Amino acid sequence: MADSVYHLPVVWMAVVVAAVTLLISGAIYASVFALATGERARAFKAVSPVMLTPLAVVFGLIVAFLASQVWTDVQRANDAVIREANALRSVVVLAAYYPQEQEARIRAFVRRHIEIAVNEEWPAMAKRRANLPLISARYAEGLQLALSVVPHGEAQSIAQREMVSALQSAFDARRQRIIISESTINWVKWSVVGLLAGLLLVTIAIIHSDNKATAAISMGIFSVAVAASVVLIASHNRPFTGEISVGPGLLMQVLPEEKP
Repeated sequence: MADSVYHLPVVWMAVVVAAVTLLISGAIYASVFALATGERARAFKAVSPVMLTPLAVVFGLIVAFLASQVWTDVQRANDAVIREANALRSVVVLAAYYPQEQEARIRAFVRRHIEIAVNEEWPAMAKRRANLPLISARYAEGLQLALSVVPHGEAQSIAQREMVSALQSAFDARRQRIIISESTINWVKWSVVGLLAGLLLVTIAIIHSDNKATAAISMGIFSVAVAASVVLIASHNRPFTGEISVGPGLLMQVLPEEKP
């Protein structure tokens, strides 16, 4: 499926997919009825309607597997963003146990991390072009800030230890969301869905080749069902792309204000 389709609003995606599906269905309809003459017409009528059952079952299973895959990816993406937001919130809370200068630097670091994620990483993830370096300079900077203070008392020691753990969790969640942003249904799977849908449309047309109205109605109904299935999968296929993608709203809620 073309990349541009994934960036469309769901309504327009549905219009495009439905139009393409109905166009293909119409071409199959016209081709089958053009061939349904003489001996071929008798051969077409000899095709058993039972053939539709195994084809429909296989098509349904493929659609179910793909839907399960994309919904799992969306759930993983949501979990990664939630985990990152919770970890960064913990960093901001724990920073209050540090001296004022270090607290301000840590809050500025968290603010900068979120701003980069929202303004740079999210658009890149939407295009599946996010960069995932092996060693993150920001992670090293965060650890330096967390460890820059010699703790005085048990409270600061615990805060420092928990802050290092929270930073590790935040950057691990960041890596996960960037990795998940690369997830997509490859062309082989889409080709199988298209092939099975085409075979079912051809079979429907052949079985009803003696009645144009019945064939048109049956193929139209199945075409709408195929289009709906494709839109359902495509709209969730890339977790960070499209109208109903996973957004950075939770990270924005954690964004710390600058202290005077």
